[in-house]
Amino acid sequence: MARRRSRPASISGHVELIQRKRGPQFYVKYRLTDGRQVMKRLGPAWSGQGRPPDGHFTRRTAEHVLQAILTDARRGQLAGGVTTGATFADAAAEWLRYVEHDRKRRPSTIEDYRNVVRHSLLPEFGETPLEEITTEWIDGYRAGLVAEGRLSDRTINKLLVLLHGIFRRAQRVYGLPGNPVAAVERQPVRRSGEFEVLSPGEVAALARAAESEQEAALFITAAFTGLRLGELLALRWKDVDFAKRLVHVRRAFTHREIGPPKSGRVRSVPLMDDVARALDGLSRRAHFTGSDDLVFPNTVGRPLDDSKLRRRFYRALDRAGLKRIRFHDLRHSFGTLAVQVFPLSDVRAYMGHADIQTTMVYVHHVPADDAAERLSRAVRTSGDFVAIPPARAAAA
Repeated sequence: MARRRSRPASISGHVELIQRKRGPQFYVKYRLTDGRQVMKRLGPAWSGQGRPPDGHFTRRTAEHVLQAILTDARRGQLAGGVTTGATFADAAAEWLRYVEHDRKRRPSTIEDYRNVVRHSLLPEFGETPLEEITTEWIDGYRAGLVAEGRLSDRTINKLLVLLHGIFRRAQRVYGLPGNPVAAVERQPVRRSGEFEVLSPGEVAALARAAESEQEAALFITAAFTGLRLGELLALRWKDVDFAKRLVHVRRAFTHREIGPPKSGRVRSVPLMDDVARALDGLSRRAHFTGSDDLVFPNTVGRPLDDSKLRRRFYRALDRAGLKRIRFHDLRHSFGTLAVQVFPLSDVRAYMGHADIQTTMVYVHHVPADDAAERLSRAVRTSGDFVAIPPARAAAA
């Protein structure tokens, strides 16, 4: 008896309205001829009057989208026909493994990535098969974050960059044919370049108001070397070269772990006189003066608690009668001084910037009161300069 061939399943589907944390969302659910069931998010539901805003759907517009999908499926033109066998959660786990073990990212960076995946991405994409996550879905996710107003544009862009990395890795590992994040527009971000700094005199006043000699030296070192807080907390005496007048930045203390600096590269910074005097005095204390000892330790020789240090920093600012700034602004104080003395390329190296554009922000904070006079002097001293006669007064 001949075996009866089973008929392929018909292509059908329907629209579902599902309540999510960000409000009601429209989804389309459909079955393909191979029996696979697909569920795809369209976007937020619109229950108001008139035409829905961009990215929002009414029941009617959601039905129109579903019918277009079913038509493409019946014609064999439905995008995403490849089945990877992997979910977004699988791809995210593989990407985290890759950046940790293959790319050797810092433990603190990996922990930040894990938190983003756990709290921001898995709740949205979770166990969805990779091939069902579309550019439209991701763009709707971006638009939803913007509408919430909880995250800055810069943070939203960082989420998209991380998503792009996950899908790019999925292309390589699971054979995903395309990266749906590639066509998603990023949020416009404009660097304001605004920050507060202390003048050298104000740095001295801050040091006088410090609660201890060590904290006074730490504030001076931060303001006149540009080291980040984590780099200061990991600084050892072997990193301070009094003979060559250099401070070598080899490590950083972040997330309760000591690792490489933020840039991943060792750098050296000039040891100016004020810093050398402060550190020389500190090197004469009774304990923790060995080459491997920390320059700024707690009472048992371990790195200081950064939260407690910041609180003492704010108290010192108040006692000195200075404006409230962030501890990180001491680094900016160094940057604004350095660009007045060194070429931008040197300042970039001293501060460990990956991009010269980051260093450029300090140029706008350099006093330029004599700029007009310096330009005039350059013109006057040129070899072919001829004085331009003043304009004659108009006849009365």
